Amino acid sequence: MTDNFMWVFGYGSLIWQPGFDPAMRRLARLDGWHRSFCMRSIHHRGTVAEPGLVLALDRAEGALCHGVAFAVRPGEEEAVLAYLRERELVSSAYFETEQEIVFEEGGGRARAVTYVIDPGHEQYCGGLPLEEQARIIARAVGGRGPNSEYLFNTSAHLAELGLPDTELEWLSDRVRGLLAGL
Repeated sequence: MTDNFMWVFGYGSLIWQPGFDPAMRRLARLDGWHRSFCMRSIHHRGTVAEPGLVLALDRAEGALCHGVAFAVRPGEEEAVLAYLRERELVSSAYFETEQEIVFEEGGGRARAVTYVIDPGHEQYCGGLPLEEQARIIARAVGGRGPNSEYLFNTSAHLAELGLPDTELEWLSDRVRGLLAGL
């Protein structure tokens, strides 16, 4: 059944705002990559003068990332890819790749379009301490709104799906404290 669809793996905002109507959603895992705020956002969640941070998949030995796999409706593949490329490749900090994902329930594997960070790109900032990430996220605002909104939405949707991310939960609590002046 999985071979009949083009799959897209979502690990950040695609989880809660895919931008297309998928034929189905399945919880999935991607091995060898981890979700982290390792990309400076100069468009959507920050500006060139005051960059925000957005999530990206950063390669790491032994890592894994839980997310959502979206099956693209047959006949809509080209339109969905065009949309995703416009959204995700706005600054060329991501590579469009095809990765093998593992479905969490019912097993099985599929190849999925997956956007991963280019560690050689000037917007890459892997390894920032969590406190520094929180301070950046608390103050940045871009074309799609506050950076904090992006963090809160992603963390909440992961928790709703039963895929809590302890780093995102810590960042959410810390950013809320910073925004409240604590």
